[in-house]
Amino acid sequence: MVTTVSVVVLASAGIGHAVLTSLDAGIDRVDPFRDMKNRPAAGHGMNVLLVGTDGREKITEAQRRTFHLGGAPCHCTDTIMIVHISADLDRATVVSLPRDSYAEVPAHTDNTTGQQHGVHPIRLNAAYAEGGPSLTVRTVESMTHLKIDHYLEVDFVSFMRTVDVLGGVRVCTTQPLKDSYTGLDLSAGTHQLGGGQALQYVRSRHVDGASDLGRMQRQQKFLAALIERATSSGVLLNPLKVRDVAGAVLGSVRADQGFGTDQLLDLGRGMRNFSPRSSEFTTVPIGDLKYQVKGLGSTVKWDDAKARALFETLRDDKPLAPPRPKDKGPAAVRVDADPAQIRVQVENGTATEGLGRRVDDGLAATGFRTTRHPANAPDHTVRRTVVLYDPRWDRPAKALAAALPGSELRTAPGQGEQLKVIAGTDFREVRRVRAADPQGLAGPHQPVVTGDQVVCP
Repeated sequence: MVTTVSVVVLASAGIGHAVLTSLDAGIDRVDPFRDMKNRPAAGHGMNVLLVGTDGREKITEAQRRTFHLGGAPCHCTDTIMIVHISADLDRATVVSLPRDSYAEVPAHTDNTTGQQHGVHPIRLNAAYAEGGPSLTVRTVESMTHLKIDHYLEVDFVSFMRTVDVLGGVRVCTTQPLKDSYTGLDLSAGTHQLGGGQALQYVRSRHVDGASDLGRMQRQQKFLAALIERATSSGVLLNPLKVRDVAGAVLGSVRADQGFGTDQLLDLGRGMRNFSPRSSEFTTVPIGDLKYQVKGLGSTVKWDDAKARALFETLRDDKPLAPPRPKDKGPAAVRVDADPAQIRVQVENGTATEGLGRRVDDGLAATGFRTTRHPANAPDHTVRRTVVLYDPRWDRPAKALAAALPGSELRTAPGQGEQLKVIAGTDFREVRRVRAADPQGLAGPHQPVVTGDQVVCP
């Protein structure tokens, strides 16, 4: 994605072809499509299989210690994503495939042992170890029935270089993130991550109970932030900086033979107006997070019907996210709770007729689950709007108070899950809010979000 955005400025500056041609010669090429037969029919748009491997041969000893990159590599794919670029070049859809997905690999020759294998069950990330890029592509095509047009492989070193040459990438979190396995240690708030810290962020699996699902969501958020950094920071307005960015990306990845200068330039010219809002992210629908397979143990089983519908949508080159009108007025305030899960009863604490209805309508419009039946409070002389809440529901209460500028938070033990708003004479407006992490970690069926919904405000 960064490569694509970088090419925009290169092409428009008139130096793109010369610069990219010199970089093209340094790309490590692979041929994942050699001798492939009975492939899926081509759809509309372009499908790129983007994989992140655990290759660490070029990592320095200092990097190993600082960023917890020790241990032996498994020579497998840590991250697997399908990036679909629409035919009109107005949209990129990123679908994460869990690395522990249950898969049945086609017959092949083992890369390590030379042994002939028939069709057999496997975790998706192990296809790379058995048969390299070719078997990985064949397995993904077999599972998705999507034709993969291009293959792009990134390792630890190339990832860190790309982030560093961009000057770091900004991420934000409403909760502290700490993982002793990767060394990640972020406090709640906004952070500018360099290459090493960014690698810790996208690798961490032990910061919450969501394991690999949570990690995939952080990877998607990070990719959106990377796009935002490349398109909005002014980095790509400097031809010399662009050369460095393109060199960092193209000079340290593996790609198929057909993913060269001319293709990149064509993409770049067509994606001049690309932004985080132009990208959408999701995870393949999951039916069973702990699907037991003899000889493999616990794997991740896809929801076949929902996954089939998802990939048919990509094949037809249709967006996954519903169309959204452009936001009007001030940007929504991010809150640490989903308004759609917060129940609210509104009461009018003034003598102004209809004030309760105004507050109720405003809160409902920004997503809160109001009763839609505002009442009159016993006291009609309330000056300052009050949010009454049970101390056990403090996070929802803070989210509600953020939507009511100047309101007072007041504990009410025994209030229960439903919050109460008593509107006072100081009420002026309901401020728009939205959950800081709309993807959430509640279950295996993840929603579709656009890049602008997950980047830091």
